[in-house]
Amino acid sequence: MRKKGLFILLLTVLLTSCGEYQRLLKSRDPEEKYQAALQYFNDKQYVKAQTLLDDVVAYYKGTERSEDILAYLARSYMGQKSYESATSYYQAYVRNYPKGKYAIEAHFQVGHCQYLESPDARLDQTITRNAIDAFTLFVELYPESPYAEQAYKEMTELYDKLALKELYNAKLYYNLGSYLGNNYLSCELVCKNALKNYPSNKYQEDFSWLMLQSKYQQMVNSFEELKVDRARDTQDEYYNFITEYPASKHRKEADRMLVQIKKIVKD
Repeated sequence: MRKKGLFILLLTVLLTSCGEYQRLLKSRDPEEKYQAALQYFNDKQYVKAQTLLDDVVAYYKGTERSEDILAYLARSYMGQKSYESATSYYQAYVRNYPKGKYAIEAHFQVGHCQYLESPDARLDQTITRNAIDAFTLFVELYPESPYAEQAYKEMTELYDKLALKELYNAKLYYNLGSYLGNNYLSCELVCKNALKNYPSNKYQEDFSWLMLQSKYQQMVNSFEELKVDRARDTQDEYYNFITEYPASKHRKEADRMLVQIKKIVKD
């Protein structure tokens, strides 16, 4: 009986709540809708909050309340995890209220929303780059903001994702080898550019190892008249690698490469 009574109570509350929301949707009182939207937002009922705010945004356009509505619309979309829409509203806020009371939050969230939207490293990284641009602007404008530390952290992760995409590209070239051209050289160039463009990325050793492997393969597969010069170049790359990563898991394989390199240089 207690369970049945509890069920009836919950059902009554639910129906009452739905009925109240439906009444609000039909209401012609924008102030009532606005206040209800804030309450729904505070109760984490973000869809209802967003819907009611959408209903009153035109009414309050050009008033002081317009700024609050724009901010809460952005927050409501964030609550729904609709990050693309949230980004658009935060960007609109920044355009309309560059020095508004939510400006710091809005600038940060433009980057943060796109950070949350950033796709797998194998996919197109336009959103990732947009997020980095937004964070870069944010830390320039608000270096002392409470959000700054998080912005730097997320920006580092985004740079690592761009580096990982380049690592995938470099490995693809390496695996293609000599198929339809010198893909080892392409691998080498991708690694060089990645190390230059993302100097603090967490895949630096992987890029350096691929560089050494690529140069070694070009040495092995080169014409005889080029082999000595390429061996010397590969030897230099070997010493760069072990100086930077003396305890690398690739050390033994690198040392075996050096034996072959020295044979060619000596000959």
